[in-house]
Amino acid sequence: MIQVYTGDGKGKTTAALGLALRACGAGLKVYIGQFIKGRTYNELKALKKFRANLTVEQFGRGCFIKTPSPVDKELAQRGLKKINQIISERRFDLVILDEINIALELKLFEVQDILELIEKKPEETELVLTGRNAPAEIIDRADLVSEIREIKHYFKKGIKARRGIEF
Repeated sequence: MIQVYTGDGKGKTTAALGLALRACGAGLKVYIGQFIKGRTYNELKALKKFRANLTVEQFGRGCFIKTPSPVDKELAQRGLKKINQIISERRFDLVILDEINIALELKLFEVQDILELIEKKPEETELVLTGRNAPAEIIDRADLVSEIREIKHYFKKGIKARRGIEF
């Protein structure tokens, strides 16, 4: 199955991590590839407790990207190559591509690259793609799409990202 968590609301990565936690609890092998991200978030510290069943790799510089640099593109391309390898090796039951939709929006690679990855995915591998602005082609191909919509957010009151809640 292909799952997509998209939308402008908070919680897309959190939903994917909840699924990863559930899969680990069931003894499944989980791989999380985080695009754009490159710093240590507290959820990654917590996930270390599941290292027997869970692998996390980051393919970003550790800063928010508005205009990607050649380094950003190189890191994303390296990540995509690694994900293709992970999919072909069939070692993981659940593969999460965190913020892949943002990487697509920033043109770090093409939608066709992800559609080809989806086509190569073994039937028994669950694939989750997160990030706002999921392309229509990805949504059309997915089996489950959840849109997380912002109705109200405390950031608009000037409240900054909080340790343990946003990171």
